[in-house]
Amino acid sequence: MTASVEFRGLRRTFGRTVALDGLDMVIEPGEFVALLGPSGCGKTTALRCVAGFEQPDSGAVLVDGKDVTNVPANKRDAGMVFQSYSLFPNLNARDNVAFGLRVRKVDAPTRHRKANELLELVGLPTHGDRYPHQLSGGQQQRVALARALALEPRVLLLDEPLSALDAKVRVALREEIRRLQLDLGITTIFVTHDQEEALSVADRVAVLRDGRLEQVGAPAEVYDRPATPFVAEFVGTMNHVAGNVSGDRVTVLGQVLPVDGPVPAEPSVDVLIRPEAVQVSPDPDGTAEVVAASFRGASVRLRVAVDGGEVLADVPGHEAIRLGAGTRVAVRLVERPVLVAPRTVAAPAPVAADAV
Repeated sequence: MTASVEFRGLRRTFGRTVALDGLDMVIEPGEFVALLGPSGCGKTTALRCVAGFEQPDSGAVLVDGKDVTNVPANKRDAGMVFQSYSLFPNLNARDNVAFGLRVRKVDAPTRHRKANELLELVGLPTHGDRYPHQLSGGQQQRVALARALALEPRVLLLDEPLSALDAKVRVALREEIRRLQLDLGITTIFVTHDQEEALSVADRVAVLRDGRLEQVGAPAEVYDRPATPFVAEFVGTMNHVAGNVSGDRVTVLGQVLPVDGPVPAEPSVDVLIRPEAVQVSPDPDGTAEVVAASFRGASVRLRVAVDGGEVLADVPGHEAIRLGAGTRVAVRLVERPVLVAPRTVAAPAPVAADAV
């Protein structure tokens, strides 16, 4: 049986550092929610409060409407997978998975059967007799996941479980975790600082900053309609382009676009524009010029010099053939509402061309 999880006014400090500053959020039964944000934003502290490893200074954690804030960790119906695998080196994979069942005094035949079932579930049916040092990093993390599931928790907590793995294994394992979560229907909270990871697996993404919730929503919503400039900057790549606001419209790169969200008091602003919203076409009389190109598989990321700075533009690979460095081009922005922010002294340069 799965459960809802609620953070209600959660606050946690460490000395003068505020890790959580009144966090409010509800996670529905069976939902997969990713807590996303930079280091120190409070995402792991929130997870540890659910697990019972951290005690909040104020506020409450509720599971299915029941306040579990003061319930000991070993009495909570939650399974946790850590960044480090934390397997017992003297136990084989089967016994590592069955360890919690052993503590609960489940008989040996039952716990061995359950452990074998879980090892098969995570794709390691023939690895039960192997010890941690005989397993790859990805295999060890699968064993750790199976161990967390052995006690049939109502809530699964994942604390950056993939960060120690290489890129290819990370992609495969995150897809496996999502498959298992959907098959089991278990409420899952997944902590990560990797935006691609969060957007690819979660039902909803919660972006945290300085212990506060900036935005929570479906991945497409958070990416396409960021609620704040911080979310826009943190999730995906964002161009800063100088513009001028008049009413609810902004003039940028010779175009007039509607403003999405609050408008600063000063007319001079930074306009936040995704690289895929920048359209580039060859034009001998164009006022812009391609500076560099970076191959990204199906698309190519261009760095383009425009009046007043540079922008990044993502174009299909077949179009990029005509857009090599030094090509004069015309730049046009997709007609859709844009976020604006108070103008900085000097608009930040776009993220490096190989950034996500």
